[in-house]
Amino acid sequence: MKVLILGGTTEASALARALAEREIPALFSYAGRVTAPKPQPLPTRVGGFGGVDGLAAFLTAERITHLVDATHPFAERMSRNAVAAAARTGTRLLALTRPPWAPQQGDRGQQGDDWQRVDSIESAVAALSGPPQRVLLAIGRMHLAAFAVRPEHHYVLRLVDRPDTPPPLARHTLTVDRGPFTREGDLALLREHGVERLVCKNAGGTGAAAKLAAARELGLPVVMIDRPALPPRREAHRVDDVLHWLG
Repeated sequence: MKVLILGGTTEASALARALAEREIPALFSYAGRVTAPKPQPLPTRVGGFGGVDGLAAFLTAERITHLVDATHPFAERMSRNAVAAAARTGTRLLALTRPPWAPQQGDRGQQGDDWQRVDSIESAVAALSGPPQRVLLAIGRMHLAAFAVRPEHHYVLRLVDRPDTPPPLARHTLTVDRGPFTREGDLALLREHGVERLVCKNAGGTGAAAKLAAARELGLPVVMIDRPALPPRREAHRVDDVLHWLG
């Protein structure tokens, strides 16, 4: 047995620790989008594979028997490549992913979530039509340019790394921080910057859910981008389930 983990999430790191503790032969792969990725207790590579062909060649050359896709739920291209490469090479594939968030209803006089669900970045941009607001963009750095067509808003950006070039938004405030975040910390962030609306991806999990609890407490509307549709694949939500699958 030899396992390849496509990582970049807290779940991927937890799985890496579990495999290392059990001395299961495994490799860990980062996409290379973060300047200082978290060290792992497994041999680690950084960078892309070169599409389906490159990943399939890597699986064959390294004699990978089990492929675990533990990438971010919005790493659509990598997840599609994993499905295709695993099918081509006969490699067993499992996705270790987080259950998506669901809006919470208010009870006992408490207000619930105010979500507007959209299916893409473009739809999220369209949802911001209207008067100027202060908007928290919690979407990472790759899609910031799409919001430049709404220059009336002031965008609050929270990124893992400080970008090499200024964000392409006319009016913005930049904060650099790495999760997991807390409800109290996100309440302070929203209040400090006078945020009136959130835009985020439905990443799921607990590490980034604090902003939703803070928005709920402050009664702020949220534009929630749904996950992309992916080809059929086997999924698990816990490291123990992956270990059981590995046998």
